[in-house]
Amino acid sequence: MFDFGFWELTIVMVIALLVVGPERLPALAGQIGKWVGKAKRMIDGVRADIESEIKAAELKEILEKQQNEIGELKEMLKDTQSDIEKSFDEEGDRELIEAVEKHIEANKKTSELDTQQELSLNTEAKSSQKNEVD
Repeated sequence: MFDFGFWELTIVMVIALLVVGPERLPALAGQIGKWVGKAKRMIDGVRADIESEIKAAELKEILEKQQNEIGELKEMLKDTQSDIEKSFDEEGDRELIEAVEKHIEANKKTSELDTQQELSLNTEAKSSQKNEVD
């Protein structure tokens, strides 16, 4: 910050010694040291605050860009969905879709029945094992 060399500091110390005197010079040096320390801490605090504000602004900008990209992707998905629905409506494939949905529903019911049967068989097996142990 300040570019003081050895000779500049020596001249300042000699002048301070002449003006203040040798009795009060150590106390003055201590006070100057305290003020310089406070100034450095204050400057460091301000610098840290400014850096955190800059980082927050950058993060906010990145977040806004990502939200815009998400919005664009949603629009693309909606357009694609509407294009697919139009192509199905134009070709009369609604019947095919309904048949696939019915097939999926039937498979769900079958798998539910199989699961229930397995559970009942497992319960019966556990109870027969318990009866054998008793």
